[in-house]
Amino acid sequence: MSPTNPVDHIQVIELRQYRLRSGRRDELIELFDREFVETQVEAGMAVLGQFRDLDDPDRFVWLRGFRDMAARHRALAAFYEGPVWAEHGPQANATMIDSDDVLLLRPLSAGSGFVTSPAGRPRAGAPAPERFVSATLWSFPPGRHEGVALVRDGLLPVFYETGPAPLAVLATETAHNTFPRLPVRTGENVAVVLTSYPDERAYRQHLADVRDHPVVRDEILPGIERAQTAAPRVLRLAPTGRSLIF
Repeated sequence: MSPTNPVDHIQVIELRQYRLRSGRRDELIELFDREFVETQVEAGMAVLGQFRDLDDPDRFVWLRGFRDMAARHRALAAFYEGPVWAEHGPQANATMIDSDDVLLLRPLSAGSGFVTSPAGRPRAGAPAPERFVSATLWSFPPGRHEGVALVRDGLLPVFYETGPAPLAVLATETAHNTFPRLPVRTGENVAVVLTSYPDERAYRQHLADVRDHPVVRDEILPGIERAQTAAPRVLRLAPTGRSLIF
């Protein structure tokens, strides 16, 4: 996909990871892509991407965005208290073991959010694109800014220099969750980089190029390792047929 229209108004993003009952991921994806895309958009949110987790056949990952926290509350209330969720929500919930692994995020800096056009969304029934999407999550102590700054100012310039530009670069949104019916993870301080590639081989080559860069190898990565609370987590993702980003 070659996005053309910036969605500058998206300032709040949810990264949602669902643990599903064995063998039911495709059932949820079919239901989601048929019933929950346009209806969420009509409620006032941007459905950005839906993915199969390549490392877990029972995990579904997706992202949606909002203008701000007030718009998020209005859109979620409109959708989850509306007729479509009342009709199809029980079937969706029946596929899930846990839906509370949710990070509330914002663009890390000006221009680092998603740039896409809703008009580019594939039609219902479209085949899944042959793309590989990675989402790398770095975790740092709450209230500390050094690690996120190293990702932003040290690592990202090398990402841009050595490979494709990220789809988005995000960080924790610290605002209070005003829609407690849908929990989010609290006490988080993360940086998230999402990047798209033709295949996993291209991803691994780009990753090697970044790690081999002298400044990254000798300064940036050691600094991030000192600042982080855990090793970075990489989500290896395959977009579904109706994912807007891929």
